Amino acid sequence: MTITVSRLRRSFSFRTAFSLAFADVSPIVALYAIFGLGLFAAGPAFFWAFPVVLAGQLLVAAVFGELSSRWPFAGSVYQWATHLRGSRWGWAAAWAYIWGLTVALSTLAYGAAGFLLPVFGVENPSRTLSIAVALVILVAGTVTNMVGRRVLKVMVTVSILCEVLGSIGLGTVLLLFYRVNPVSVLFEGVGAGGQWLSGPFLMACAYVGFSFVGFEAAGSIAEEVDRPERNVPRAIILSLLCVGFVVIFASAALLLATPDLARVVAAGGGDPVTATLTAHFGGAIVKPLLIMFVIGFVSSFLAVQAAVSRAVFGSARDGALPGARLLATLTGRERLPVHAIGLVALVAAAVLLLAGSELYGVLVNMTAVGFQIAFAVPVIGAAVTRLRERWVPGAFSLGRWGAPVTYLAALWLIVESVNIVWPRGAPGSPWYVTWAMPLMTALLAAAGLVVYAVVRKRIAEPLAVRLAREEGR
Repeated sequence: MTITVSRLRRSFSFRTAFSLAFADVSPIVALYAIFGLGLFAAGPAFFWAFPVVLAGQLLVAAVFGELSSRWPFAGSVYQWATHLRGSRWGWAAAWAYIWGLTVALSTLAYGAAGFLLPVFGVENPSRTLSIAVALVILVAGTVTNMVGRRVLKVMVTVSILCEVLGSIGLGTVLLLFYRVNPVSVLFEGVGAGGQWLSGPFLMACAYVGFSFVGFEAAGSIAEEVDRPERNVPRAIILSLLCVGFVVIFASAALLLATPDLARVVAAGGGDPVTATLTAHFGGAIVKPLLIMFVIGFVSSFLAVQAAVSRAVFGSARDGALPGARLLATLTGRERLPVHAIGLVALVAAAVLLLAGSELYGVLVNMTAVGFQIAFAVPVIGAAVTRLRERWVPGAFSLGRWGAPVTYLAALWLIVESVNIVWPRGAPGSPWYVTWAMPLMTALLAAAGLVVYAVVRKRIAEPLAVRLAREEGR
C-alpha cells in the first residue's frame, strides 16, 4: 500500500511550539491532579519527588532534543523510534503514545467539567450531567483544533498567561503573607512513619510521573514549526524547565501555607489545595480558583489533542494504522489532519462514557504508563544506536555529554516505568484493582500486537528515506 508523502504546513514559531508544550504539561494540571495523592502517600516530604522526577525527565527532554533535531517530523516518538530502530520499534512507541494521550483527553475533559459545573452553582452533579458537560467540552475543543492553527495559538497563549499568573501569583502571596509551617516540614514524612525515602516516596514519584509529561508535544508538531532543527529542541527542554519551576514553587508554597498539616495528612483524603486557599482567602476565592482550573485543563486538552492527532497522522502517513489513507489526508486551506483529530475525539468520547466506573480509573492510570513506555522506546533505541557507534548528531547536539545523558535517560525511564506499573492497592482492595496497571498494560500490548500483525506488511520505509528519494528525482 502506497501512502503519498504529504507535508503539514509550516505556520508555528518557536514561541508557539514552546506554548503548546507548556500547555500540554500544564502547571495547574500537573500540580492539582497529584498534590493530594502525593501528600497522602508520603507526607510533606513528597515535595522532593518533584525535583527528582523533573531531573529524570530533563534527561529525557535532552535526548528528545537531539532526536527532534535529526527527524523533525509529525509524530515525535513514533518517528524517532522508527528512524532509530525500524518500524516495529516505531509502531510500539506510537501505540503506547496514542493510547496514553487519547485517554488523557477524556480525563482532561472530565476534570474540566468537574470544575466548570460548580462555577455555575451546580453542587454534587450527577455522573450523567458531568459526562454530558465533558462531552460538550470535548466537542468544543475538537472544533477549535479543526478550525485552524490561529485559533489554537491564541487560546493556548491566553491560557498560559492565566496559568502562570495564577500559579506564581498565588504561590507568592501564600509565601509572603500566609506561611504557617517552617521550611523543615518539607523533610518530614508525616503520616508515613518518617520513611519518606522508601515505599511511600516511590509511590509519590509514581504519582508525580504524571506531572512532567507532555513536553514532547513540541516534537509532535515539528513539521509545522519554522527552523524545527533548532526551535523544537529548545521548545521541548525550555517548556519542561519552566513548568518544573512553576510546579515546584507552587507546591512548596502550598505545603508551607497548609494549616494543621499533620491533621490534613492523617485524614488521608479530601482536597488540600482548595481547603488551604479557602482557609486563607475565604469562600470568595473558590470561584476564581475553579475558573483557573478550567482554563488549565482546557488548554492542556487543546495541546494534547494537537499532539496525539499529529501522532495518528504521522503513523497513518506511513501506512502503520488501519484506515491509513483517510487518516493521512490533510484538508482545508490550513492543511490540517482533520480526520485524525476527529478519530481521537471519538475514542476519547467512548472512554468518557466509562467515567465514574472502576474501569475508567484504571484507564486513567494508563495515561502515565503510556507516556513512559512511549518515551522509553525511542530513548532506549537511541542508547542502542550509540552503543553501536552509529549515532549521527543533528543541528542540536549534546556533544560529548550525549552518550552518558542518553544512557541515564534510558535507565531512568525503565525504573520509573516499573515504579508506575508496580502493583499497588489500598488494604482490602480486590486483586484486580491491585494488579490493574500491569494487567491493563498487558491487555493493550496484546491488542497492539493484533493490530500490528494486520498493518505490518503495509508500513512504508522511514519518512526521511522517502523524502530523500523524492528530492533526488
